[in-house]
Amino acid sequence: MMQRRSGFTLIELLIVMALIGLLLSMSIPRYFGHVDKAKESVLRQDLAQMRDAIDKYFGDAGAYPESLEELVTKKYMRKIPVDPMTERADTWITVAPEKKGGGKVFDVRSGAQGAGRDGAAYASW
Repeated sequence: MMQRRSGFTLIELLIVMALIGLLLSMSIPRYFGHVDKAKESVLRQDLAQMRDAIDKYFGDAGAYPESLEELVTKKYMRKIPVDPMTERADTWITVAPEKKGGGKVFDVRSGAQGAGRDGAAYASW
């Protein structure tokens, strides 16, 4: 009496691997597109929160802060957020006010290179 062997043939394994490869090739580009979109959303939100903190500081003190760290020490922000594009908190670019004598931080921009999905450079947001 012959025993029947159970298992998969080589052709069955190749077909399954080809299907997995096909599914991955369709889903990976969409995944990275969503990751980039999420990073841009976080960047816009972080910029809005820091600009709001700068405006509140100016409203209270009558002058702009000397640095972003001053916003943290004066409790306008809990901490300086990490730039999602550079993944560092020390790459923010501060913009000084046009008239002198009123602090050094009028606006804040991302220090990331490159452009967003809308074509505008991250540093211009």
